[in-house]
Amino acid sequence: MLTSDGTLYVGGQVGWDENEVFQTHDFTGQMEQVLKNIRAIVEAAGGSVTDIVRLTWYLTDKDEYLSHQKEIGAAYRRILGRHFPAMAVVIVADLIEQDALLEIEATAKII
Repeated sequence: MLTSDGTLYVGGQVGWDENEVFQTHDFTGQMEQVLKNIRAIVEAAGGSVTDIVRLTWYLTDKDEYLSHQKEIGAAYRRILGRHFPAMAVVIVADLIEQDALLEIEATAKII
């Protein structure tokens, strides 16, 4: 949802492609797809990754996240570069999409 003041609210994105198919079932692969989805939505609204001001990550497995920090960092930089908006990570019991390992929502300020 893009508001009149240029704030774009991106609802939770999971690691599936444009056809709602999970191409991978590993954490880093899904995370990379989620960030690609968010980038595509922001760009379709006329923004760029540097317009993203907040990311909230919802994870089902804290250990999975912590054990793949190097791969996560590399994948993050491939998609969002060295832009680091405010972020929060929340551990949840489950997600609605059965095969989703994480979900990320974003806020961008497009001017």
